[in-house]
Amino acid sequence: MGRLALVARLAARDLRYRPSEAILLLLAITAAATTLTLGLVLHGVTSGPYERTRAATAGPDLVATVSPAKGSSQPGVRANLLALAKAPGVTASSGPYPVTLAALRGGGYTAPAMVEGRAEAPSAVDRPLLTAGSWVRPGTVVLERSFAAALGVEVGNKITLNGRWFLVSGIAVSAAVPPYPGACLIGCYFTPSVPPGQPGLVWTTQQAAESLASSEPLVWLMNLRLADPAGATSYANSYNATQRAHTALSAPYLVSWQQIAAQAGLVVSDEQQVLLVASWLLCLLAVASVAVLAGGRMVGQVRRVGLLKAVGATPGLVAAVLLAEHLVLALAAAAIGLALGWLAASLLTSPGAGLLGSAGPPSMTVSGAGLVVAVALLVAVAATAAPAIRGARASTVGALAEVARPPRRRPLITRCSALLPVPLLLGTRIAARRPRRTLLSAVSVVVTVAGVVAALTVHARFDSSFGAGGGLVNPLFTRISQVMSVLTVALLVLSAVNALLITWATTLDARRQAALAHALGATAGQLSAGLAVAQMLPALAGAIAGIPAGLLLYAAVRTGGPMTYPPAWWLACVVIATPLAAGALTVVPSRLAARTGVGPVLQSEAALWDVSFLPAGLPPATCGTGPRRRCCCSSRSPPRPRH
Repeated sequence: MGRLALVARLAARDLRYRPSEAILLLLAITAAATTLTLGLVLHGVTSGPYERTRAATAGPDLVATVSPAKGSSQPGVRANLLALAKAPGVTASSGPYPVTLAALRGGGYTAPAMVEGRAEAPSAVDRPLLTAGSWVRPGTVVLERSFAAALGVEVGNKITLNGRWFLVSGIAVSAAVPPYPGACLIGCYFTPSVPPGQPGLVWTTQQAAESLASSEPLVWLMNLRLADPAGATSYANSYNATQRAHTALSAPYLVSWQQIAAQAGLVVSDEQQVLLVASWLLCLLAVASVAVLAGGRMVGQVRRVGLLKAVGATPGLVAAVLLAEHLVLALAAAAIGLALGWLAASLLTSPGAGLLGSAGPPSMTVSGAGLVVAVALLVAVAATAAPAIRGARASTVGALAEVARPPRRRPLITRCSALLPVPLLLGTRIAARRPRRTLLSAVSVVVTVAGVVAALTVHARFDSSFGAGGGLVNPLFTRISQVMSVLTVALLVLSAVNALLITWATTLDARRQAALAHALGATAGQLSAGLAVAQMLPALAGAIAGIPAGLLLYAAVRTGGPMTYPPAWWLACVVIATPLAAGALTVVPSRLAARTGVGPVLQSEAALWDVSFLPAGLPPATCGTGPRRRCCCSSRSPPRPRH
């Protein structure tokens, strides 16, 4: 039989006879591949709806705004804007229009509103498209569609602006101002009389807008069209830099249509950023899952490795068998993740009510699909290589005899743990016996807690800023909250799978030690508690380290604004709940392991290595009486077991 055929046959046999482990590994890598696929296919999906809206509404290439200082001349401010209409490269304009902030009450909510005064006749640049009702006239207002949806207001309802009643005559969309809650991109001059929160756009007549202004001066807005629309961003940047250099008083500020388009797609772009960050967190957890699973498989297949090497298999062939089955699972997980991500993307690509049309079916490029497959394979290789090489290097005779690796002596841990109760003694020594596995468990908890803390920080930020405004529903907060809730559940599920896999591997590795402790008098409850403690100790350390890691993760990916911190009691609950959850997840596996028969385990010669790992930490009655107690508990040369 050829080498490839032999590897394929052995790998297929392993997968067929160990379906539960294969399914867990498949789920771990699939979750990471699906999340990464979602993050990749969401790139640029809102460009189509914004371009359709811009074409249907004669959208501007530049929006110029002026926020004058208090006491400045209104005619002088307007003159600065009118001069832009004759600037080189400008082919058409509309405005200037007065803009003010007002307190809006409607639909049972109180929220800030950016009120823009418009003429009753249609303008040459920026003609908002009515989706319901009619355009403004005296005593009426028109609401931007996403703002009206958040308020729950329809045509024919009445609202108040600064205490004055207006009839909602229409609902419209526009490409000149980002949809709710991004209207302040073109400038908002907040006043103490306006409630906090993100304002939505309201159109009314120019006379009504000017009369709604408080003691603060009006903001003025003008829409411009350029001969070269593609160069709007460079035009705006050059003009704004020149004005800042000359520190001109009441100088206009230009915003390009590309900036407005980016703000209009902020919901989807934020979802994409969250998904990409979460995909790497899930990849780290998948690496931990595969590493634990591969290491546990090698512990459980020591004799099989010896048999393969005894009949002529090279160390490379032995390593290739374990690596091959994990690579097959990684390829299957990548294919499933690509399909699930492409199907689920349609649930996240809605541009919202502020734009026309839909984003259309998501597209996955060949390079994106290749990246997903490469990441899945890299996860499998990175996690499997070390256990496979370590197992392949094992001695043939030692593998056939299943001789366990002698534990490393750590006198300080031995002396300190001897003073602890039996469950803590066993748990501490089990954790210390496999430091790399304990570190891996702690790292997986750090990754999970960091993701949870980052999600809590995002919630705290939205609650303190976007959540203001009388409880008005914010579409950005709602969508991001839903995505982060799903990803948090995925992180918790993968972390739970990791905890179960680590408990399973630890149980296999500590079965001789547990059998000896049971033979010397430890009860099944003490053994179960000891295995639980072995998982709770790294979980507690990981939870403590995950708090600053989550805050650093949020600080690294936030898109501006002040740093936000979740309430301290939220973080305290995370630190307390994490080790308790880790202990609860290990109860059932540890109880099953504690009930394993003592005789079959102690018949293995490898069990003798573990006798010296049980020094005088057990109760006196469990170590016999008289001089044999000292010999059994602290002798360096292990005696022959009685049972």
